Amino acid sequence: MEASAQLDLDKILWVLTPDPPHKQGKKITALDVRIMMVQAAIDEDPLFTLSYVDINRPGPHYIVDTMHLLHEEYPGDDLVYLMGGDSLQNLLTWYKPAEFISVCDYVGVMRRPGEVIPTEHLREGIPDLFGKLEFIDAPLLEISSNQIRQLVAKGEPFRYYLPVDVYAIIKEMGLYREGEDND
Repeated sequence: MEASAQLDLDKILWVLTPDPPHKQGKKITALDVRIMMVQAAIDEDPLFTLSYVDINRPGPHYIVDTMHLLHEEYPGDDLVYLMGGDSLQNLLTWYKPAEFISVCDYVGVMRRPGEVIPTEHLREGIPDLFGKLEFIDAPLLEISSNQIRQLVAKGEPFRYYLPVDVYAIIKEMGLYREGEDND
């Protein structure tokens, strides 16, 4: 993964949130199924680990709290939060964004080739961000998880957008078919 190579990361934790605050009111895929799909996607890479930090505690699950708990779990380690450019753009809408940035050692932002992500609107609300921001050049993948779910719902091909084991789970369990409103 580009983040690991560019930021010299020893491990990448995948954190699943049972009931994400930004998805309130939306039907989401059952937690046990999401755990199964993440595990299937990351099993073959020793760099990746599924973290149960949010799974094993009651909500609400805000990333600022998660980062505090991860610092307790990994004392002395630098913690780098990885996000996409769209998340960076919306950072001011997050719960306690300035405190979140204060508990991150770095923030790695994935950007597509040639993409310029405007950050000036963040300067006043989160001044500490700019000393912690690291941009990661990522390969251009022209599909999102929402788009994959839409393809599945419409019965269109989606096999080559996913690891084979994740594809198999979606097919076997009949996930994201037309009429289901799963995120």
